[in-house]
Amino acid sequence: MTEPTWDARREIAALIPALRAFARTLVRNPTDADDLVQETLAKGIANAHRFQPGTSLKSWLFTIQRNTFYTSLKISGREHPGAAGCVSETCVLPPTQEWSLRGLELREALDRLPPEQREVLILIGVLGVSYEEAAEICGCAVGTIKSRLNRARNRMLAFLEAERADDLFVTDGRMPRDTVVAA
Repeated sequence: MTEPTWDARREIAALIPALRAFARTLVRNPTDADDLVQETLAKGIANAHRFQPGTSLKSWLFTIQRNTFYTSLKISGREHPGAAGCVSETCVLPPTQEWSLRGLELREALDRLPPEQREVLILIGVLGVSYEEAAEICGCAVGTIKSRLNRARNRMLAFLEAERADDLFVTDGRMPRDTVVAA
């Protein structure tokens, strides 16, 4: 293994927050997401000499992470562990803050999306990856990425509006009198 001329560890470490965010969209359990990030970092640093300067390091690492995730899915499909979860991992009290509830609604709507659409929405909408980078990471055409993103956005709006319509509007379509609208 030849030592790369660029500071691979520093540049890869700078992308840890983005890798964590992407891992959380792939894996629901925060501990498993952190394990996925750690495995991605280990593979990225071990193979830094294979990275082609002038290309996107972020896309390269996201591709490693995505491939690692799918490989682990194949392996876990062959394994049959005990119960899917432990009762001690579940939250006893639901969150009381409004923002927490809205975040849960958003997460549930995101979970209802097909995996391809969810992946593209997170890559472009949350992590700010370009269409071209997303196409490279997902291994498909830019037009397919744009189509998936459009469908994902429309579905998210439909999911969220369906959940909120009951809260915000009375049956005739007007807002209830006690509802405060921020300007």
